[in-house]
Amino acid sequence: MQSGRLNSRGYWPKGQLDRQPNPTAQSLMTMASPQIAVVDDDPAVLKALSRLLRSRSFHVHTYGSGQEFLASLAAGPPDCLIVDFQMPEMNGLELQQHLLSDGIKIPTILITAHGDAALLKGFGEGDLVASLRKPVQDAALFAAIDGAIDGPALI
Repeated sequence: MQSGRLNSRGYWPKGQLDRQPNPTAQSLMTMASPQIAVVDDDPAVLKALSRLLRSRSFHVHTYGSGQEFLASLAAGPPDCLIVDFQMPEMNGLELQQHLLSDGIKIPTILITAHGDAALLKGFGEGDLVASLRKPVQDAALFAAIDGAIDGPALI
């Protein structure tokens, strides 16, 4: 029988998870990684955020538009939504209003290249966890995600 140790990335070595009689809490957390949805019309931003979030073992789904994200909700909402404010057809605020009108509340992190605080007024109370300026700083993003998943709103 092989040892019950996780590899350096926090995963069970291939083929060992089903052989472990008592998986550790860390292994269970790895299996239940939070689902993060990223909505941005810029493919480069989607790729960069996806890589960054996956490096921390988050399950990431990317969407190039608000409509694409809304179509995905049949599979269930994510634990956290990261959404760009400025997008064609449906901006981040309009997406959030659509979710609220359907009774869907998802902790949301708004990312924007603009520093206009007035845009935050349209977000539903309790839904907006943070507003971050592009380029997004890694530490600020991870703190916002922690707040979205585990703690109180941080605006």
